[in-house]
Amino acid sequence: MNGVILEIALAAIAAILAITLHEAAHGFAAWGLGDDTAKLQGRLSLNPLRHVDRVGTIILPGVLLIGQLITLGHIGFMFGWAKPVPVAAWRFRHPRQGMALVAAAGPAMNFFLAWIGALCGWLLPHVSPQMMAPAATFIQDFILANIVLGLFNLLPIPPLDGGRIMVGILPLPLAAAWARMERAGIAVVLLVIFILPLAARQAGYNFDPIREILNRIVPWAMRLVFNLAGQSV
Repeated sequence: MNGVILEIALAAIAAILAITLHEAAHGFAAWGLGDDTAKLQGRLSLNPLRHVDRVGTIILPGVLLIGQLITLGHIGFMFGWAKPVPVAAWRFRHPRQGMALVAAAGPAMNFFLAWIGALCGWLLPHVSPQMMAPAATFIQDFILANIVLGLFNLLPIPPLDGGRIMVGILPLPLAAAWARMERAGIAVVLLVIFILPLAARQAGYNFDPIREILNRIVPWAMRLVFNLAGQSV
C-alpha cells in the first residue's frame, strides 16, 4: 500500500509541475513580446502554486492517476489545466502571430522539461540505493507527463495551444472561422477524449482516437528525448 501511495504522489507531483510550468511559459512568452499583464497580476512566476487550478490541476489529474494505476497498473494518459495566464493580445505588434507564439511556448516548455528530466537520468548512479527506485520512477513520470501534455496541447482545436497556433498561421478568413471554434472547443475535446470512448466501450466498440494517436507517438517521443540527452533506451 505504501508503494502505491508513493507512486501516486510522485506521478501527481510530476503532473502538477508539467501543467503549471506549461502555463508559466505562456506568461513569460507574452512578457517577452511586450505584454506585462501577467507580471502585473503576479502570475509571471515559475512557482507552481501561482498557477494551480483546484479542478484542472489537482482533482481531475488525481482521478486519472489513481484510476489508471488501479485499473491499468500504469499511467497511459493525462489531462488537466492550470489557471490561464492573462494575455492581452492587442499589446503585441502582430496580435494573431503573437498569440500563436505565446501558445507554442507551453508545449515547448513541456518538451524542454522532458529533456531536462532525461538529463537527470545521468544522476541516478550517484543516488543512494534507497532512493534509486523512487528517483527513477519520478524521472520517468516527469518525462511522460511533459511529453503527453505537450503533444496533447498541440492538437489543432481551440482553446488548446495547437488551435491557437492554427489561428496565428491560417489566412485571416480561415483564422476567424477557426477562432470561433473556441467557444465549443473544450466541449469537443471532452467529447472525443472521455464521452465517446466511454459510450463506445459500453456498446462493445473500441473508439479512442486520441489515446491511439498518443500511444503511437509517445514511445517514439520518449526515445527521442532520451537520445537527445545522450542516453540510449
